[in-house]
Amino acid sequence: MKQEGLPAYISVTAAYWAFMLTDGALRMLVLLHFHALGFSPVQLAYLFVLYEIAGVVTNLSAGWIAARYGLTSTLYAGLGLQVLALLALTQLNPDWSIAVSVSFVMLVQGASGVAKDLAKMSSKSAVKLLAPKDGDGLFRWVAVLTGSKNAVKGLGFLLGAALLATVGFTKALLFMAAVLALILVAVILKMPAGLPRGRKGAKFHEVFSKNRNINWLSFSRIFLFGARDVWFVVGIPIYFYAVLSDGTESGNRATFFTIGTFMAFWVILYGIVQANAPRLLRAKSRSAAEIIAQAQTWAGVLVTVPAALATLVWTASEPAPWLTVSLIIGLLVFGAIFAVNSALHSYLILAFTEDSRVTMDVGFYYMANAAGRLLGTVLSGASYQLGGLPLCLATAALMVAISAVGARQLQTS
Repeated sequence: MKQEGLPAYISVTAAYWAFMLTDGALRMLVLLHFHALGFSPVQLAYLFVLYEIAGVVTNLSAGWIAARYGLTSTLYAGLGLQVLALLALTQLNPDWSIAVSVSFVMLVQGASGVAKDLAKMSSKSAVKLLAPKDGDGLFRWVAVLTGSKNAVKGLGFLLGAALLATVGFTKALLFMAAVLALILVAVILKMPAGLPRGRKGAKFHEVFSKNRNINWLSFSRIFLFGARDVWFVVGIPIYFYAVLSDGTESGNRATFFTIGTFMAFWVILYGIVQANAPRLLRAKSRSAAEIIAQAQTWAGVLVTVPAALATLVWTASEPAPWLTVSLIIGLLVFGAIFAVNSALHSYLILAFTEDSRVTMDVGFYYMANAAGRLLGTVLSGASYQLGGLPLCLATAALMVAISAVGARQLQTS
């Protein structure tokens, strides 16, 4: 790490951690709270649709905004908007109809989606500008930021489930808004120099890349993250709730903790593997061509896991303890291999771009990331309602296969 950029990197990382802790907690709060109120899988998916649509639009424009006005402006805007979204959600009225409730939560989640992607784009772009250029420095530092972020988000899942079971929905939101507001103030007051302030001549059309590798990597990213969210957003949480809950209030609370713990552990494991991907792949001794080849290979390996799990659940006559254990183990394996794929993608987007275009290329790439999450979110509710967990997992396998086709198009020059 460049010594002059280290304070800025630490500040950006701390702000990103704080944001992702609340982001993970909010997702779990919303999912479990509204499932307990009787929302169907499709209705639950709708709650997150605008969140993902907002991510697509935000990432497309955030790269240009950061290029024009500076990275700190988009980082502060993301944190501030998340505080407002948390406060807005406390105004939800239990007497509203389901249609009104869904519409209101969709709008608030949309604002949270804008906030998340402003913060993400700012943080990821900062790594490209601040990390050392020699050896595997860029791979190591983007892996540390992304892996630690996912571990923190995993803790957020656990925090959200714990807060819902102990203090309830509204008090949990107020607590998170207060903590994040304090962190925003601290970051604004203490942010050191080191990040670019922007250039007024930046044009919006520059967001669309002419780099073949960036475009194919973005295509591959759409289906990689769609393959995760098609079972992660609705399918697995609702399946586990149906299998584990006994219908009593105490049983529901225990189930909230169990589901939150699994989701948290999955994301934490994913983050740990992602942070250590450069060492696991021996990236320091590998050329760019070899890393591209690894991205192609690991995508092919990932296809086998959801395909095997879909077959297992499909052939099982009914839910049983052995099936639940098998699912947990299989999804943890999926998480570890998925983390390697994601780490390779996160490195390659920064390796393919240039310093002068970093915010725009990263914004475009994370627009694809958000499009994949949107696709996975919609398909998660629809596939679970149509064919249960087996269809969710089979859809995930198909999407990984398409992602692997995109990775095959990457070139070394």
